Amino acid sequence: MSTPPEAAGAADTYTPAEAQFNARRTAVGLLLGPALFVLLLLLPLPVEPAAHRMAAVMGLVVVFWVTEALPLAVTALVGPVLAVILGVAPVREALASFADPVVFVFIGGFIIAEAMFVHGVDRRIAYTALASKFVGAGAGRILVVFGGVSMVLSMWMSNTATTAMMFPICLSIVAHLTRTGANGGPQFALVMMLITSFGASIGGMATPVGTPPNLIGIGMLERITGTDITFFQWMLIGLPAAVVMFAYLAVFFYLTGARGVELGRGSMAAVREELAKLGPMTRGQRNVFLAFGITVTLWVLPGFMALAGLDGTPAAQAYARAFPESVAAMTGALLLFVLPIDWGARRFTLTWEQAVRIDWGIVMLYGGGLAMGQLVFTTGLAEAMGQGITSWLPSQTSVALTILFTASAIVLSEATSNTAAANMIVPIAIAVAQAAGVRPIEPALGATLGASMGFMMPVSTPPNAIVYSSGFVPITSMMRYGVSLDVVGFVVIVVTVLLLGPILF
Repeated sequence: MSTPPEAAGAADTYTPAEAQFNARRTAVGLLLGPALFVLLLLLPLPVEPAAHRMAAVMGLVVVFWVTEALPLAVTALVGPVLAVILGVAPVREALASFADPVVFVFIGGFIIAEAMFVHGVDRRIAYTALASKFVGAGAGRILVVFGGVSMVLSMWMSNTATTAMMFPICLSIVAHLTRTGANGGPQFALVMMLITSFGASIGGMATPVGTPPNLIGIGMLERITGTDITFFQWMLIGLPAAVVMFAYLAVFFYLTGARGVELGRGSMAAVREELAKLGPMTRGQRNVFLAFGITVTLWVLPGFMALAGLDGTPAAQAYARAFPESVAAMTGALLLFVLPIDWGARRFTLTWEQAVRIDWGIVMLYGGGLAMGQLVFTTGLAEAMGQGITSWLPSQTSVALTILFTASAIVLSEATSNTAAANMIVPIAIAVAQAAGVRPIEPALGATLGASMGFMMPVSTPPNAIVYSSGFVPITSMMRYGVSLDVVGFVVIVVTVLLLGPILF
């Protein structure tokens, strides 16, 4: 969710060649984006005037997002502002998405994640799991538990923050191997680094708040198609997909990097020392666990009511009105400001100065992406795009479209931010499905989950860049393992969405 300063710094660690590539990509975007904007304005497109102007705005925004010519959040603001200037929509309509209720799910989740970081809850969870007697010094168990902790934490925190927190722990383990010259040490160091990064990215798929693309897909489906996907319903799709992908990752990495490796007892000494330094659980940590537990309970309770057949009762309906997911998120966040650490000194679990360190750029990026998706549909541009793309497709079934847009999102996520990828792909998936006369839910869900992939290159995601900076991950190895996980992820997402989508929605 929030990204601590050290995470941001680690994410910017690129080789000179990668830095040069990024600089060139930015320069190309700054030239190509405005040129495409002017060209689309001048071309005689067969659409209504408002849709015509919106096509030019969308062309500019897409180029800027793909090339990262401007900060992604800035580009998200450029689109709606240009739409107002060009008369595509009135200002209230163009900017309304920035106050969408789902935005407050982001904000509440980000604040809770910030509190976890401030009070060291994330580190306590990680060190406690790794120091357990079950783990011991077994290479395979360390690999699975370490990756599992990354996955579980990233269900509730940003994958960047999770990787940045787990990275130094991983370094201490692999450094011991380097010092002792253990057999198979370099390969084990490689898979430990990759399971840190890949596990964090996979975990984000499991919950709506795990990664921004999830809430983007949920928000667009609700605003454009009227489909309401609850927190519990998302987990019924996202969690199985994440678990299956992580199981594959754990087995694959064990067979290729951990089998036969002997670590010795000294490998985990640093972990136990760090756990001892944390001391007993603090009042602040208990408060964070309490606020987090209340929030999750409020999120999933409607799902359990539905399983019990109580979702149609007056009590369940009253609960749904009182605690929509945005209010549930903000309830947990607000508790952090009133749960005391030291009542006499009037010190509470979280201060406002700490809370405002959340990633507001992601909030803006979400609001801007939702605004662009909404405007594309209200102007009629989405219908025209859907019909145009549909006419080129050899098959227009739900299965074919789910396969197409899942694959498209995975490919695009390798080249740009997963949030930007979701903003671009999900509305197109919905538009094409509607033009083809099929349910848009499955193609949109496939695109949403596919946007969370991106395992091949250091520039694909900040977690990849973080572990690549260690020196233990050759780029060829990251590409080889990343392609494998992309392919498995594609199959898992398509199968999961097509099997569970019609049952749940």
